[in-house]
Amino acid sequence: MNYEMQQAVQDLQENGHATLPGILSASEISTILNTVQTAEIASPNFRRSQDIFAIRNLLGELPALREQLLTPAVRQLLAVLFPDATPHLTKAIYFDKPAGSNWLVAWHQDVMIAVNQRLDLPGYGPWACKQGEVTVLPPRQILESIITIRLHLDDCDASNGALRVVPGSHRHGVVANNDLPAYTPQAVTCAVPAGGAMLMQPLTLHASNRSTSPRPRRVIHLEFSAAELPAGLDWRERMTTHIQ
Repeated sequence: MNYEMQQAVQDLQENGHATLPGILSASEISTILNTVQTAEIASPNFRRSQDIFAIRNLLGELPALREQLLTPAVRQLLAVLFPDATPHLTKAIYFDKPAGSNWLVAWHQDVMIAVNQRLDLPGYGPWACKQGEVTVLPPRQILESIITIRLHLDDCDASNGALRVVPGSHRHGVVANNDLPAYTPQAVTCAVPAGGAMLMQPLTLHASNRSTSPRPRRVIHLEFSAAELPAGLDWRERMTTHIQ
């Protein structure tokens, strides 16, 4: 597995994305889904509609998932991704795209980070506040420090909303909306088997089509970084990983 992880890290660095099968076992997936499906849906961080079920601040809402998600394989992957540092979790979201969902996601980059408060800091901004959550566009080096691990709980392909990405787009910083048409013709679809992980840089352009399949697409989106924010500012969902 270590060789496959090293190859995935190389692909991630070169292309801004990579796929790695066999990270979660069938029993680990079953345990995770049981925790999610038996959760009390009372918090505003739970969003449910005909086309989507999402849980934001996932580990804050469902603390039992912390150990269920940080399996030995995931910890090993983090050690390979961050060989000279101990990363911390900065964001966790559960996404469920139900069968036949009309929900789609337009081309974008994940450039806003959730933080504990708003401060007047050079290089940070614009700022936004929605439902009490403060987010900000940080300097490019902070965005480049983040690595996303998307753990797939179902087989995922083009028919049920697999991510489409633009390889190499992570090397161009924040891309203006007017410039997107120059990038998207190079897009590829990232099929991932159940139990697999998709690795991605937040600056990688990505999108998701509507589902045309009777199969669900359930994914846990985790973001990690070893970067420290300026004094007084911190990641809102920061959680240590203890990967060693």
